[in-house]
Amino acid sequence: MGEGMKYQVFLVEDDVNINQILCTYLRNQDWQVSSFATGTEARQALPRRPHLWILDIMLPGVDGFQLIREIKADHPAVPVIFISARDADIDRIVGLEMGSDDYMAKPFMPEELVIRCRKLLQRVYEPGPDPKNGTLHRLGLYALDETARQASDAEGRIIDLTTREFDLLSLLARHQGQPLEREQILRAVWGLQYYGSDRVVDDMVRRVRKKMPDLPLETIYGYGYRLVKK
Repeated sequence: MGEGMKYQVFLVEDDVNINQILCTYLRNQDWQVSSFATGTEARQALPRRPHLWILDIMLPGVDGFQLIREIKADHPAVPVIFISARDADIDRIVGLEMGSDDYMAKPFMPEELVIRCRKLLQRVYEPGPDPKNGTLHRLGLYALDETARQASDAEGRIIDLTTREFDLLSLLARHQGQPLEREQILRAVWGLQYYGSDRVVDDMVRRVRKKMPDLPLETIYGYGYRLVKK
């Protein structure tokens, strides 16, 4: 982000008290926060294209699942965090399937949401001075550009990846030929604050394979995954 620019964060939460509390915490980060109580209101704000969406799944009218479809259709690369008080396991899997970058099950501490938001915004919009950045990895028929944070196929067509899908590929690319344990992938891609099952790694690998069917990615049963050098 350039000097003086602020992140724009959109929060969609129909519980008035939760909405107000979360807005207070988010605004304390000096972010520009817009809040919505319904999916219909949020839908009208799609053209404003914020840097981050925080979506409750259960909303009156247009629910979070429908809203994320429309958000990703308009702006595929924008990060989205789902929040939900329903069955955490099924909602997390469905949410990740639909392109969300993170998931939080209610109840949660507002400070934890702020931490998740900050890390996601930094990862997407503030590439650091990591010397490994700026490299181009060949992954079989695919190319992974860490500077542009893009993957492309043999014809140069950009592959639509979520933030975490790209982070997963980047991690595997940096360790080509080396088996990575599921827990190791979980810590590197989701961070130490993630308390969910490592099954989320398998779900994400399945989605990446669907988008990149020729990816030389091996499953090491009972352990994890390895990206084979080709």
